[in-house]
Amino acid sequence: MMDGHELAEVAGAVGIFAFVTTVVTVIIVQVGATVRARAALAREAEYRRIAETSLETQRLIETRLTESARSLGEMEKRMDALETILLTVE
Repeated sequence: MMDGHELAEVAGAVGIFAFVTTVVTVIIVQVGATVRARAALAREAEYRRIAETSLETQRLIETRLTESARSLGEMEKRMDALETILLTVE
C-alpha cells in the first residue's frame, strides 16, 4: 500500500501533467488564433487593394466615356453641317 509520501508524489505528477497539458493547449489555441487573425488581415488588405484598383479603373473609364461623348457630339455637329451642305448642293 502507498504511504502519504508516495501518494503526494503521484498527485504532484498528475498535477504537473495537467498543468503542462493546459499550458500547451492554451498556447496552441492562441497561436491558431494569431495565425487566423493575420490571415484575415492579409485578406482584408488584399480586398482593400482590389477595391482601390477598381475605383481607379472606374474613374479612368468615366474619363474616357466623357471624352468619347464629347467626340461623338463634335462628330454629330460635323455630320449635321455636312448634311446641310449636301442638301444645299442638291
